Amino acid sequence: MTKVAVFGAGSWGTAFATVLAHAGNQVSVWGRRESLCAAINSRHENPDYLPGLVLPEAITATHDPAAAADGAEAIVLAVPSQSLRDNLRDWAGVLPPAVPLVSLMKGVEVGTTKRMSEVIAELTGAGPERIAVVSGPNLAREIAEGQPAAAVVACADEGTATRLQKLCHSPVFRPYTNNDVVGCELGGATKNVIALAVGMAVGLGFGDNARASVITRGLAETARLGAVLGADEHTFSGLAGLGDLVATCSSPLSRNRTFGEKLGQGMTVAEIAGATRQVAEGVKSCSSISELAHHHDVEMPIAEHVTKVVAGEMTPKDMLFSLVSRSAKSERWG
Repeated sequence: MTKVAVFGAGSWGTAFATVLAHAGNQVSVWGRRESLCAAINSRHENPDYLPGLVLPEAITATHDPAAAADGAEAIVLAVPSQSLRDNLRDWAGVLPPAVPLVSLMKGVEVGTTKRMSEVIAELTGAGPERIAVVSGPNLAREIAEGQPAAAVVACADEGTATRLQKLCHSPVFRPYTNNDVVGCELGGATKNVIALAVGMAVGLGFGDNARASVITRGLAETARLGAVLGADEHTFSGLAGLGDLVATCSSPLSRNRTFGEKLGQGMTVAEIAGATRQVAEGVKSCSSISELAHHHDVEMPIAEHVTKVVAGEMTPKDMLFSLVSRSAKSERWG
């Protein structure tokens, strides 16, 4: 039985651990809090993030990163994106030197505008043949419940992608492979920002036309940035692009959609963040994505407007009407 280590005991890390367990692997989950690790081991449940769901017995948890990584044939990284750099510094001495490093994280680092694969490469020295990304329409609660889903495993090395595909392929989880790490990461990061905007429209009571418009134009923004950064345009019409975007923008299970909805209802960023353990990645990544777009002279008005709302410089209602009232101009596609 193959051992896989998952570093991160939040909702998505735990859900992906269930995928790996159902695919026949022994899974060791690293958790930041010893009390949560103890609950996973004794009760086979993650009461803080996935309460009420029984976890497979093949999953164990530990607060010791060396114990989690020992003997692992793949390392899955599932911590909040803005904490990855500090965590990797702490784990540098225990990560096996030759195994694949798999990112589940969907964000762009504040201050550096680096994608998560770039942070992993910088901190670990791993080459592109070892760094992979898993992305797609994967709402954690549904995955943990064993509902059918699909995803993309992206790696520059086809052999690594295929190997990882086999590690997480189960009767209810279908992974596909490609080599477009850039496109998969951008799709995963920007969809969180677009979901915030859609959530604001929902919170303000606007209907399906407004939501569909934001989703569609958000996809256009993502594709523009992807084209400049060398992504494959076909990625954005697949699971890691449109699929992930639709799921995150449409489902009340989406942390970013829910966060945006509460903003639209009049709550502040601080009030919403203080009421949950869950991390809405788009709240932090919106500014870094906007900065990345500015650096490459790419127009991303939705990301820019969301950044202003999060910073308290604009209300959600003003944001949506500002987007609609922008000067019309010819664009390549609508």
